[in-house]
Amino acid sequence: MGEWSFLTNHARALLFIAERADARLRDLADALDITERTAYAIVADLTDAGYVVKEREGRRNRYHVQKHLPLRAGIGRERTIGDVLDLLGEPRRRPKAKAASR
Repeated sequence: MGEWSFLTNHARALLFIAERADARLRDLADALDITERTAYAIVADLTDAGYVVKEREGRRNRYHVQKHLPLRAGIGRERTIGDVLDLLGEPRRRPKAKAASR
């Protein structure tokens, strides 16, 4: 069976950018196992859609995810980008669940 994922490269890129705002496109490409050209196209798509804001900082770009924006596809109740990032983000970034009282 070939390799596949539940998340698109756009979703994976959004997660990566949310956790590493100062990462370079090369870092994104390496993390997603895609070419730099593809990484550039994905970031351009996310920027054009308004989900990511690109800010020039010296010779580098810094990226900011617009977590308050709604998801593009309707899935019943309106969800924001931040809701998805909270759900799919690294476990170390999520708040720890409180232990049940005995």
